[in-house]
Amino acid sequence: MKNTDLAHIIMMIRGTHGRDLSGYDEGFLAKMLRKRMTASDSGTAAAYLDRLADDPAEAEDFFQSLRIGYSEFFRNPLTFALLEQLVLPGLVEAREKSGRAEIRIWSAGCAGGQEAWSVAILLDELLAMRNRSLPFRIIATDISEAELAAARQGLYDAAAVRNIRTGHLRDYFSCKGESYVVAPRLQAHVDFSFYDLLDEQSSSPSAGVFGDFDLILCSNLLFYYRPGVQQFILKKVRHGLSPHGYLVTGEAERAIVDQADGFRAVAPPAAVFQKSNENFNHGFHE
Repeated sequence: MKNTDLAHIIMMIRGTHGRDLSGYDEGFLAKMLRKRMTASDSGTAAAYLDRLADDPAEAEDFFQSLRIGYSEFFRNPLTFALLEQLVLPGLVEAREKSGRAEIRIWSAGCAGGQEAWSVAILLDELLAMRNRSLPFRIIATDISEAELAAARQGLYDAAAVRNIRTGHLRDYFSCKGESYVVAPRLQAHVDFSFYDLLDEQSSSPSAGVFGDFDLILCSNLLFYYRPGVQQFILKKVRHGLSPHGYLVTGEAERAIVDQADGFRAVAPPAAVFQKSNENFNHGFHE
């Protein structure tokens, strides 16, 4: 697909449907457009442009295709090993020493909730092993109401829980037919709510009040956007972190964070970073 074709489609969608797609990575946008062209039997970019202009249903199908809602439990073993062995124990110790009320975590772009539940399992297990009663709260956000509704149910089929340890499956899930449902005691720690990371009027989800998160997970999301949007998201995330708080991204996004100000890698090649106050020119008030 030519750049001019892509530019024409972006302009038409903005004018006709009021959607601004200019922040997406061009390669990702072109890939999704080609898929929809095939699915809609549009032989050329010009034909698909006409189809988008005249068919609101096709336009909506295209918009939905841009919302990548894939997630897994304990998706990246290296990252979750680091969370389990270093990051979460450190957060527990730091919170106890500071006397703060709770550990606060944000799962941004949570999709079906698997990431948020995975962290909740590790943290609940850690506190139980240490016989601690430190409160913790995980705020999980997404722009898809359908994904959020599914996440709130906490109901997953057997294929979805294949990465979960047998002990975790026994302790944190119960069987419901041929599926598994998250235990109520874990659900009490996780709140699912709508939030758009690209919202320029807010620095964190309303459920998070003023941010101050000990850990933010923003995994496999940054690479769908252009560099300017990536940096906007990272500035927002950094603003939402407590001093020396942690950021987790996807492994393929490590280079994006490495090029940003205000973060330092914790243990490469894991995509785990810690907030740093050095050489940072931020766009939000701190």
